[in-house]
Amino acid sequence: MNDRADTIVALSSGRPPAAIAVLRASGPAAIAAAQAIAGTLPPPRRAALRTLRDPADGSTLDRALVLVFPGPRSATGEDLVEFHVHGGRAVAAAVEGALVAQAGCRAAAAGEFTRRALENGRIDLVEAEGLADLLTAETESQRRRALDAAEGHVSRRIGLWADRVLGLSARAEAILDFGDEDDVAVDEAAIGREALALAEEMAAVLDQPPVERLHQGPLIALAGPPNSGKSTTLNALAGRDAAIVSPIPGTTRDRIELAVVREGRAYRLVDTAGLRSRGDDEIEEEGMARARLAVEAADLLLWLGDESPPEVAATTLWLQPRSDLAGRSALRPGRALAFSAVTGEGLAELWRLIADRCSALLPSEDDLALNARQRGCLREAQRALADMESSDMLVVAEHLRAARYALDRLLGRVGAEEMLDALFGRFCIGK
Repeated sequence: MNDRADTIVALSSGRPPAAIAVLRASGPAAIAAAQAIAGTLPPPRRAALRTLRDPADGSTLDRALVLVFPGPRSATGEDLVEFHVHGGRAVAAAVEGALVAQAGCRAAAAGEFTRRALENGRIDLVEAEGLADLLTAETESQRRRALDAAEGHVSRRIGLWADRVLGLSARAEAILDFGDEDDVAVDEAAIGREALALAEEMAAVLDQPPVERLHQGPLIALAGPPNSGKSTTLNALAGRDAAIVSPIPGTTRDRIELAVVREGRAYRLVDTAGLRSRGDDEIEEEGMARARLAVEAADLLLWLGDESPPEVAATTLWLQPRSDLAGRSALRPGRALAFSAVTGEGLAELWRLIADRCSALLPSEDDLALNARQRGCLREAQRALADMESSDMLVVAEHLRAARYALDRLLGRVGAEEMLDALFGRFCIGK
């Protein structure tokens, strides 16, 4: 349901009980609905205390602060009114019910306020995606990256590229339309050089780690033979007993995956079944098969075996666990670190090594990090610009149009309708 003629109403703050609950009404009937329950409204963007009454019977609902934001200078781009009421469940429900009962009003769908902001040009698609990420951010690095996108830093960078492509298109079109006139002097070769330089800038961004790495965290697999200390190490790194620890070989039969946040970064730790040449039964064989898949998929492998680790694509740390046991305190050749998950000795250093190895897998603070959808659009634009080897200006102009269209789709200016429902479904009702 997304009828722009409706006025939408929802609780926009956290669910009661709380000190204050904020309700919003946005749409053509927002001001009339607010007047119906609050009487005379304050001047725009000035908070005033009002007694809210139910128009149905005149009963008092609450005394609340009321703010009016006339469109288009509002969060949604249309008339919007906020009610800051006492944060009890019954109070918020009563005020919301009175507003929804007014002509032209209805309860908002998930993300509908933000969707109207997008449709009314108050934000673009990249900013909306950043806002969605901000609402679900669980780590400091996720918060900072999402805020950059929500506040338009990513969009401005993309917008500068779009402006440069538009300028190249204008020059190409001028050659096509007026190239035979003496007063039109455009360097055709320069268009190709500038397009290639722009393609190289885009390629550098595409070479950076995707923003999803910040949300999901690098995948870190703990692997080795049975009874090499994998589950004990997993519990120590996670700070809780997540995996069963036993001296019996083959205790871990399936992979155990945990999400861990360390110093503002997310990581995924995977405990695996012990690897050996042959299992005792079909269950252990299946567990080892899954362990090998986890090792192949890992971004970082923590190998806890005394034999050398397998050759894998992932960065590997060959560790020497159980350093508290006799004969294991001295670091052996090839090992990165000796540690004890039992005593805690070396665990801080192990986390430092993990963070150092994973830094290259994550976007840095200054990098332009894009999500999968954005990267797909940018890759189309980059390829269109990089492939302009033809001297035919008609072909060049078509490549430039393709690049412009890809960047417009990235920003949500065109062709975004097919993914909006999925995006705004991630939002809460009042956002």
